Amino acid sequence: MHCSELTAHGAGRGINAEESASLLAAWRRDLARLLADDLSGLLSGDRLDVSIAEPDRISGADALRRIGPIAANSLLRVGASGETALLSFDFATAIALTDRSFGGDGRITGAVPDALPRSAALLAEETATMIAGAITRASFGDMPPPAGMTTRGEVIVRSESAARLKPFSLEAEALLFTLDIANRQGCTWRASLAIAADRMARVLPGGGRRARARAVRPPATGMAAPFADMPLPLHVVLAQFDLSLARLQTLSPGDTIPLVMGRQVPLLVGDTTLAHGSVGTCEDRMAIRLTRLPVPAFAEGVAP
Repeated sequence: MHCSELTAHGAGRGINAEESASLLAAWRRDLARLLADDLSGLLSGDRLDVSIAEPDRISGADALRRIGPIAANSLLRVGASGETALLSFDFATAIALTDRSFGGDGRITGAVPDALPRSAALLAEETATMIAGAITRASFGDMPPPAGMTTRGEVIVRSESAARLKPFSLEAEALLFTLDIANRQGCTWRASLAIAADRMARVLPGGGRRARARAVRPPATGMAAPFADMPLPLHVVLAQFDLSLARLQTLSPGDTIPLVMGRQVPLLVGDTTLAHGSVGTCEDRMAIRLTRLPVPAFAEGVAP
């Protein structure tokens, strides 16, 4: 039996509201900084200022109503544990971003088409992929990711209808973030990022890490992957002879140089002798029969 003060901070209850708010604020700052760097190359090298406001805590249904019936929507997989999130640009913003990526001024002007042009759809997907990767990297905070764990996010699927992507339950609480991306020429582009409230804790630093047992790996040998399939050029030296420099300078087409072939010829890998053998034929092709194979250190596991 424990008092309520102890159990309120126990593992079953998680971190308190103040700690959660602090983690969320740090995550927003880290994500804004990463996005300012990552998206610059996509937008003609602009120096960007990205701000992410505190999220609105609303129902999933209200989040979809805010996004609207038609937008450039991407369902993302983000964070260390692969949570899903919804990223949305309205059509006017997607077209303006595309214009800027091709060197235009990137201003939102004119009538908005009913369907998104192919170029704008591709640009929206590329931007969403970058944002997914930044969210994932921000989820590790100041700690490096575990060995072998990817820090890339991804776009799972796109749709002009956010409701069709089913990013969260309509009745459940969702966090709706507003991302403002501004350049130094006075343009501001806005995106919406929505995450189910019960998944947000796993996107924050430290929330999505899962302890994994380290697998016992056998020592690497030449008979195991990835080394077993590595091609090694071998060559056989049939004869060697000495020739003076003076004689070498007088050689001309038609000269004959007698060769003496030994009974045993070496099989080499580079300058290292792998084996010795005798020269013969096999199925009308010249061949070498191995007769002696001294195993060097690098060829451990090769049987004679």
